Amino acid sequence: MMIEKHEDHCLESCSVHLYVRKNWLGSIVFPFSALLQQSEFSDQIDVLHRAQIFKKECKALFPNRRIIATVFNDEGIHLLVTRYIKALNPPQQLLDVFLHDSNATLDLIARFVSLIPFITDTSEEYDGSDIWMTSERCISLAIGNKEEHAILLCNFFLYFGKKALVLLGTSVLEGHVAYVLTEETHEYLLWNPLTGQCHKQFDPFCPLQSVDCLFDDRNVWFNIQQNNTPMAVQFDYSKEIFWKQLFPKNFQGTEAQSIQPEEIIYYDTNKNMVEDLKNRIERNLKCKIMEWRPKHPTCWNRQCTSILRQILPKLELDTGSFVAFEEESEFEKLLQFYWVTGFPIQMPYTNVQSVIDAVYQTGIHSSEFPQTEFALAVYIHPYPNNILSVWVYLASLARHQ
Repeated sequence: MMIEKHEDHCLESCSVHLYVRKNWLGSIVFPFSALLQQSEFSDQIDVLHRAQIFKKECKALFPNRRIIATVFNDEGIHLLVTRYIKALNPPQQLLDVFLHDSNATLDLIARFVSLIPFITDTSEEYDGSDIWMTSERCISLAIGNKEEHAILLCNFFLYFGKKALVLLGTSVLEGHVAYVLTEETHEYLLWNPLTGQCHKQFDPFCPLQSVDCLFDDRNVWFNIQQNNTPMAVQFDYSKEIFWKQLFPKNFQGTEAQSIQPEEIIYYDTNKNMVEDLKNRIERNLKCKIMEWRPKHPTCWNRQCTSILRQILPKLELDTGSFVAFEEESEFEKLLQFYWVTGFPIQMPYTNVQSVIDAVYQTGIHSSEFPQTEFALAVYIHPYPNNILSVWVYLASLARHQ
């Protein structure tokens, strides 16, 4: 600080004397790590701005196709979708089931993801306010939206070294969907994370209607092909004639750290709790079925119920497909005396009422055939972190006249 001072005894013609005096005003310390974070933050602002421009350009080309390049995390921080993709470990319990069959293990992992209850997004997609949780939080809360399911399944597949990306599009059955695309040796596979089903690209029964956008941990690709149906799409996203990419090759702004953890920690589900829940669901269903039949008596066939209870665990282990079981001979004995109608229902557990609603919608309880008997069995298969697979087998038995 410079101070100008005139001496009192000096004439006005005297020269001015300048003095230097040091006054302590305070200090500010900038840690080097903070400077690095500030630099990274500035880079991310540039990248996010680039992503917004990219989205507008894509919408100008194909207004009806889906494109998501940025979202908010559960702390309100604006992020690129690429930061959600990272190889993550599935539960060890699933890895130990099929030790020598990698394909069966992948199917089981897809099934596990499909058992996480699904919630719809409360915000409109096109206003740019999507909020996505990390895969770890999705599992810890045992709930997630379509995109969070797809990201979780994609991250599990990456753990196995698969070449996997998240696919955004539309479905005939579900509207807006998020699938997982895996690149195999000679084909592409499309995985629905909400059902656990896998379809080949040219499968005519695949419900996927359009392929609009892909993203992995490094880039986002928008489909600019005129025909975006799965059978017609060229999935080689390295070709710019088919796919518009957010970042050009060797772009330096995509090295931002993933927001996913290094690994996911799982805990075992309490088996006593599962048994209590199974008994409670069974009791509630029996009471409801009798309520739904106020004008008719409801008789329970214990023999058939015993058979159904033995069948359900085997259906879970075989993911619900047909298997030859030992109880078939006992069923044949029943068929000598009864006309049996029924089928198993499988669903992720959310609450007891959802199970009751699913059984009611089958309409099996409404049988007015004289002397109808019923059989009911409930089975719950526990997975880690209180993720449950609920099975209900309801059958009606009418005696042959």
